Amino acid sequence: MNAVIFVYFYIDLMALLWLAHPHARAAAARGFHAVADETRLRIVDLLRDSERCVCDLQDWLGTSQSALSFHLKTMKDAGLLIDRRQGRWVYYRLNAEGLAALEETLSRLTGE
Repeated sequence: MNAVIFVYFYIDLMALLWLAHPHARAAAARGFHAVADETRLRIVDLLRDSERCVCDLQDWLGTSQSALSFHLKTMKDAGLLIDRRQGRWVYYRLNAEGLAALEETLSRLTGE
């Protein structure tokens, strides 16, 4: 077998085996679901440089509090956001580890 073909076969096999693990597959699905929405992608963009208060996110996105809470919970459950409470306000920031894990999953799937 040609060495290059073998390397590609090995990479594809490792990606499939990694995704065959139920926890890895579930985590990947949650992560991709969390960014498969225009509003949630806008949230990622707004949080790219610093943390933001929920009240600011609500104003910038022009969405209701309940809709924003749903999106933030989806992203937090996927490991893409970290929150902290300060008094009566909640602040969110991107979770670099969660985003890196999603990027790694995509790299494994594409073999890059």
